[in-house]
Amino acid sequence: MKIYCAGPLFNQSERDEMTAIADALIAAGFTVYLPHRDGMEFRLVHEVLIGRGWEPAVAGQFLHEAIFALDVFQLAIDCGAMVWNLNGRVPDEGAVAEAAMVWTLGKPLVAYRDDVRSMIAGRVNPLLAGMVDFTWAETIDAIVPTLRELMLRESAAANNLDQLSPRMSRAASDGAVLWKQLQTQNATCDNEQLADCVTDLFAPSTHQLSRRSEARRVLH
Repeated sequence: MKIYCAGPLFNQSERDEMTAIADALIAAGFTVYLPHRDGMEFRLVHEVLIGRGWEPAVAGQFLHEAIFALDVFQLAIDCGAMVWNLNGRVPDEGAVAEAAMVWTLGKPLVAYRDDVRSMIAGRVNPLLAGMVDFTWAETIDAIVPTLRELMLRESAAANNLDQLSPRMSRAASDGAVLWKQLQTQNATCDNEQLADCVTDLFAPSTHQLSRRSEARRVLH
């Protein structure tokens, strides 16, 4: 099973912790999606788009749409479960949204937290803690056993576009095309080709239904 690793990535120590979580999952035989390693690097693609004449704000807007679609595809289709790093005085807002998607989709969701800081007298917000049944792994070593136990209790949710809401299905379809491009360029890290794909899918007035049809053919 492929596991989505979600959490804060805004400084080196946060990225190191997320990499350690991913490494523990890989050592246990899982594959992982780690956004800062496996996804797009915003800065590099943004520079290509600006070099092609796009206004920085406009390029940033539709590049953010691309990142959203890629993450929805990973969460809804490509990954079967998620590990959620809750560390931080306030949990990372992107990871909160990702956890809510996974919980709604009925996929296994495991939280990790060894941080005593909290806005609510040392407790995690109940709307977040409730998505993981008010329990979490307190060490990285405990993540894999917790995940395996949860997988035994819960049946895997189907990764099927037809079972998603229309808006989530559209985003996942676009993300599928983008992920396919990322996969084909892994050896070359060709940000020019990636910028082509992002522009075709998300640039103003170029977002075509034919692309979504292509994604559906990829996934079925």
